[in-house]
Amino acid sequence: MEGARALLRTLLYTVNSLLQRRRYHAALAALKGFRNGAVYGAKIRAPHALVMTFLFKSGSLREKLKTIAQATYTHSRNLAYFVFTYKGLMALQSRLQGKNFQFHSFLAACIGGWLVFGENNAINSQIIMYLLSRTLFAFSRLAVEKGYIPEPKRDPFPLTAALIWGTILWLFEYHRHTLQPSLQSSMTYLYDDSNVWHDISDFLIYNKSSTEK
Repeated sequence: MEGARALLRTLLYTVNSLLQRRRYHAALAALKGFRNGAVYGAKIRAPHALVMTFLFKSGSLREKLKTIAQATYTHSRNLAYFVFTYKGLMALQSRLQGKNFQFHSFLAACIGGWLVFGENNAINSQIIMYLLSRTLFAFSRLAVEKGYIPEPKRDPFPLTAALIWGTILWLFEYHRHTLQPSLQSSMTYLYDDSNVWHDISDFLIYNKSSTEK
């Protein structure tokens, strides 16, 4: 027993010594990025998949749990692969050119995005749309910071909110097929299902009666 503890202490000392060596920092940072990508992807996808699956999906409990597990695994894996690829390419460019330049980040992320998120599936589509909305907001702020457009005299957020909601409901009502499937499901639940009921059970307690499910 004591021998096993001594071996464990020696192993931990060796590992910790390795982690402190600067010469391996870039490779170790890529490995930790892989770890963080996997953990973060699972933490944000699992609760989302749980809610969306039980709210909108039909099927047995086993099928629903399988759907949740698959979505969580895909998101976690892809994010881990992307972070590892991005950090690895950043380290490689820095080594080749002596330091990092701004275009290194763009190039590394482009390659990672193509390799990891290039497949057009439900998980990747949601992630890209999430990033797209934040990219547009960021570019708007950057344009004001750099003086490319004048700073608004009033907060533009109310107008932005009005235009986005107006546009998305118009698309839902008249061009529904253009919207992403999970958004269609959410909006159908909110705006279409609320038009139908038969008695108090599916008016207040349930969304649909048992005969409609």
